[in-house]
Amino acid sequence: MSIVVTAASSHLGRHTVEALLTRGVPASDIVATSRDLSKIKDLADRGIVVRRADFAQPDSLPAAFEGVEKLLLISTTDVDERVANHRRAIDAAVAAGASLVAYTSMLHADTATSILGVTHYATEQDLRDRVPSVMLRNGWYLENYTAQLPQVLRSGALAGATGQGRISAATRADYAAAAAAVLTTDGHAGQAYELGGDEAFTLAELAATMSAVTGKQIANIDLPADKFTQAFTDAGLPAALARVLVDADLAMGRGELFTDSGDLKRLIARPTTTPAEAITAALN
Repeated sequence: MSIVVTAASSHLGRHTVEALLTRGVPASDIVATSRDLSKIKDLADRGIVVRRADFAQPDSLPAAFEGVEKLLLISTTDVDERVANHRRAIDAAVAAGASLVAYTSMLHADTATSILGVTHYATEQDLRDRVPSVMLRNGWYLENYTAQLPQVLRSGALAGATGQGRISAATRADYAAAAAAVLTTDGHAGQAYELGGDEAFTLAELAATMSAVTGKQIANIDLPADKFTQAFTDAGLPAALARVLVDADLAMGRGELFTDSGDLKRLIARPTTTPAEAITAALN
């Protein structure tokens, strides 16, 4: 069985490779792809097959996907090019004879109104028309918040534009464990899993958890969209990226990144990592 993991140099890709190994998949049966092979040389040193794949260069894909049985298509980060890039990857997977493509989509992609959600749903539709597939509709990453801890601790504030929206975030490792479970067991074709952490929170509640874990008082500052966008651009982010991030926060305020499906916990056969646990780990 050959399992291809795209974007293997990414955090999620690396976690998925590790999860596949933990589940007993031989290293020689895992194909890790990246645009830059130097970033996954360490995987090759462990016996994993590494191949170059660049979705913007379709000529690179037939060799990258050769012999694939199951493919994990990790969504690309360039929102403007995402749908076209994914279509090229899907074309190559179909041509290579993949029996299943698992795609890292976004919570409630079929009803989402956010910029990110709409692009994810376009790829879901492309997949359903072409190849047996399963949608891993991932929620927000807890790391999106724990990565901010140094800045949050310095300023004493966690800013956002989510209002009272509840967020079902989970760690990348939890989402990767779900992907590995889907790639190594049967019966997932045609499914759309709504994946999120067991312990949903508002940003005010997350700030309180940060306060409890760190011992420093952290306030939640809920900003209007225009001021939150300005904060991102003042910090040096490109305007287009700031717009996408603020749009995601507004979607959280509408409940688009909340789920109580329990799908993630069932797939990984354990409780998901709690926000407090993730914060504690980030501090160590």
